[in-house]
Amino acid sequence: MTIRRSFYYITACLALLLNTAIVNAEMRWDMPTPYSDSTFHTRNIRLFADEVLKATNNELNITVHSAGSLIKHPEIKKSVRRGIVPIGEVLMSRLSNEDSFFALDSIPYLATNYQQARKLWQASRKRTEEKLSKQGLKLLFSVPWQPQGLFAKKKVKAATDLQGLKLRVYNKYTERLAQLLQAIPTQIEAADIATAFSTGRVDSMITSPAIGANTKAWDFLSHYHHFQAWIPKNMVIVNAKQFSKLSKDAQAVVLAAAKQAEERGWQMSEQETNEKVAVMKANGLKVVYPSDKLHSELSYIGHVMTKEWLNNVGDEGKSTLAIFKQL
Repeated sequence: MTIRRSFYYITACLALLLNTAIVNAEMRWDMPTPYSDSTFHTRNIRLFADEVLKATNNELNITVHSAGSLIKHPEIKKSVRRGIVPIGEVLMSRLSNEDSFFALDSIPYLATNYQQARKLWQASRKRTEEKLSKQGLKLLFSVPWQPQGLFAKKKVKAATDLQGLKLRVYNKYTERLAQLLQAIPTQIEAADIATAFSTGRVDSMITSPAIGANTKAWDFLSHYHHFQAWIPKNMVIVNAKQFSKLSKDAQAVVLAAAKQAEERGWQMSEQETNEKVAVMKANGLKVVYPSDKLHSELSYIGHVMTKEWLNNVGDEGKSTLAIFKQL
């Protein structure tokens, strides 16, 4: 064998070995989420990541970065779309700034229990996936929070009791709700709630029992009003190009694990509703239900916000609500 042939032979062998190493190499995905490790969403996602790692024989290793430690909530969706990170979790209604359709699950008194929330998701999922796909994103799964209620320093008997209060909000539609209540909307991420209350940036909030319990709301508030006004969802999205780089077998594993995580997440959410309310009661937070007057006032605001949403979204909103009502 000549020196030249030996060179080409060695080069070819090295290339083959390198390609084999690349195929067998572990693919690592960093995954940001805005929520703490104690939140059931994060626990569910960690289970999802573990299941993917095992089922792909270590081909895909998803590292979960909780509590906004890697990327803050407002930047997660943009970062996944740009490929800065391949996968992430976001509150679906955070995307309503770019498309009002994503706020459907944050309209008060449209879907107030899990059965209704599942039907609403069934009616809107396909259109949600289509919208994400146009941006190079793939929906893996979506999991709801518990029904939303009001945390305050006093018992709220009527909408007028909220006038002038600094109300913590987390998307465009909770900001609109605060405006209609004549409260002062203040955007605060879940991880910053305790600090915001201790520094006086806010003095009330609308959120889930899980967030209330995890932030130890009894340390700075006295009443939880169990409105069950709406059930917002988080969603886990992946960059479509990054997903396509996985082997076909790995893609199938991820999709199967995502389906399992969604079902498990819905069950965790429903189970934790009563558990977290009980935790708050045990720690001295007074759990109350809205008066007929307050319920009527909030229901009217929900009606106003539904009309505003339909005006913003148009025909696709009408058709989605039509499907929802038929289910």
